[in-house]
Amino acid sequence: MEKHNSTTNPPDNGCSDIILPSSGALEIPMTNDYLFRALLQRNNHVLQVLIQNLLHLPDGYITSVTITNPIVLGETIDAKTFILDINVLLNDNANINLEMQVINEKNWPERSLSYLCRNYDTLNHRDSYLNAKTAYQIGLLNFTLFETHPEFYASYKMMNEKSHQIYSDKLQLRVLDLTQIELATKEDKAYNIDYWARLFTAKTWEELNMLASEKDILKEASETVYSLSQEEKIRLQCLAREDYYRTQNDVRIFYQKQLDEKDAEIEALRQQKDSAIKDIMSQKDAEIEALKKQIENLKNKQ
Repeated sequence: MEKHNSTTNPPDNGCSDIILPSSGALEIPMTNDYLFRALLQRNNHVLQVLIQNLLHLPDGYITSVTITNPIVLGETIDAKTFILDINVLLNDNANINLEMQVINEKNWPERSLSYLCRNYDTLNHRDSYLNAKTAYQIGLLNFTLFETHPEFYASYKMMNEKSHQIYSDKLQLRVLDLTQIELATKEDKAYNIDYWARLFTAKTWEELNMLASEKDILKEASETVYSLSQEEKIRLQCLAREDYYRTQNDVRIFYQKQLDEKDAEIEALRQQKDSAIKDIMSQKDAEIEALKKQIENLKNKQ
């Protein structure tokens, strides 16, 4: 299958003269949700091509992508913008929700459904139901959602359980597992989704430079990311998110350690109980055996 890249001329995003660092670790990883939002909000062309690839759209299909919940980049995150999901209006006929999710909070199916239904339920009073816009929820996860069924890029729709008849195309869920790039299919690769995953999981400038040399759109994305990282207010917000991730991870590790200790205590008690039951049963068996011998001796004397 032929690879699909946007043929739209990219806008001037002020990145053409940027020279990326040649080496070293990224201070802010590309999985940082604030950086992810800043990249897509700052560079509409990158947003357009990413959506085109993720939704398997042909060249020329997209005429416009507009973020409908923009934030002021660099401002402190408050309660309203703490969850950095991105809402996009595609060609004025589809609503898309995108989110980069680093921490597995064990609620992604429910959370993504909430985003999806919110994006679908946008009809105004007396609008025809037929005019409801298609809604997509696309989660870029830095963990595996279903451990027993790992998949690089999964697509979900409503369908009949018996006949598999599609109920409607207007509600769709997509999940990109950034930890399972090796499971990318030929179709995933045909739409460069594996390249996007490699971009978002890159940890060094060497990796970004290699990707930038292979795909112009990834070069543009990398240059925008570098430009954003040089803006002090944006960089500080990204670092604040990294601190949040570390804190959340420390809390998770702390409670997991407590759970492990409790599990160990429960297992020790279970073993003690099993051992006590085994001892009691052995003692009873010995007593029964002794009684049998006494009975046998009495029979022999008679």
